[in-house]
Amino acid sequence: MFKGLGGLGDMSRMMKAAQEMQGKIAELQESFDSIEVAGESGAGLVRATCSAKGELRALDIDPSIFDPSQKEVVEDLIVAAIKDAQKKAADRAQSEMKRLYESLGLPADMKLPF
Repeated sequence: MFKGLGGLGDMSRMMKAAQEMQGKIAELQESFDSIEVAGESGAGLVRATCSAKGELRALDIDPSIFDPSQKEVVEDLIVAAIKDAQKKAADRAQSEMKRLYESLGLPADMKLPF
């Protein structure tokens, strides 16, 4: 009788699947706050810890590098350690998203609007 309405069930299932996917992605993104990665520079003399969101959490500086004549070197090491930690944080977040996409049967490089 209403043959044209048979596709509404499929649309409903797709909408529900999209909502579930959106929920899983939001849940994963929230977990990025508790995932920590460490970056370093100067062979470990400066270590920076960031969340997977890229927020700096901690900075550890070996006291042996505190020499006033080396101020610029120390500053460079600090910046390098923070950048290293933030890159590792971005890589970890991307890896976690890729794993989620694959578990949902989606292409790993898919860009979603949410």
